[in-house]
Amino acid sequence: MQPDYKYAAPALTALNPSVRNKVLRNTYLMLGLTMIPTMVGSAFGVNTDFSFLAQSPVIGSLAMLAAMVGLMFAVSATRNSMWGIALLFLFTFVAGWWMGPLLQYALQFSNGARLIGLAAAGTGIIFFTLASVATITRKDFGFLRNFLLAGLILVILASLANLFLAIPAISLAISAAAILLFSGFILFDVSRIVSGGETNYIMATLGIYLSLYNLFISLVQLLLALSGEKD
Repeated sequence: MQPDYKYAAPALTALNPSVRNKVLRNTYLMLGLTMIPTMVGSAFGVNTDFSFLAQSPVIGSLAMLAAMVGLMFAVSATRNSMWGIALLFLFTFVAGWWMGPLLQYALQFSNGARLIGLAAAGTGIIFFTLASVATITRKDFGFLRNFLLAGLILVILASLANLFLAIPAISLAISAAAILLFSGFILFDVSRIVSGGETNYIMATLGIYLSLYNLFISLVQLLLALSGEKD
């Protein structure tokens, strides 16, 4: 049975530049398309009443995290079919919707819309810069793997702890650390595609999307903390 090149390239991708470049192009195309359900979801999120979170913010956050992790596993399980694309779009819609509370909070500031725009621009600049570095240099950034995984665990644990502590200084430190962490993940993920380590563009898109999503959220939170202006 021949492999399905629509979703995954063969294991010899690292030795086949044309196939490797096709995976990279498909990843960037799919990444651009995922922005559509994300923006639609965020529009719904801005207009959603999230008052139920005030009653149990920890349980609500953990439940939503569990739902998103479940969708990620579903995308992974169907990554070699059209269902993988459909579930990826569903995941990005839900992720956009879940930004609702943050965007609602940001828009309470007189300069909130501008800071959201700056965060989006900053996310784009960081992505294009790091993606260009990984693509042009073709350097293997696989050595970052253990550092990034350790950093991710620390950020997750600190975030969970701060759900109970709610200390602004810790939130600020987490946002700053997350910006560095997910910038590193972008470099690592694009490098894996370039080197042939990731041959499935659906999974490649999911990985980079998660980095961009968390990078954007962290930038919004940091900008609001440092430059937010209340009416």
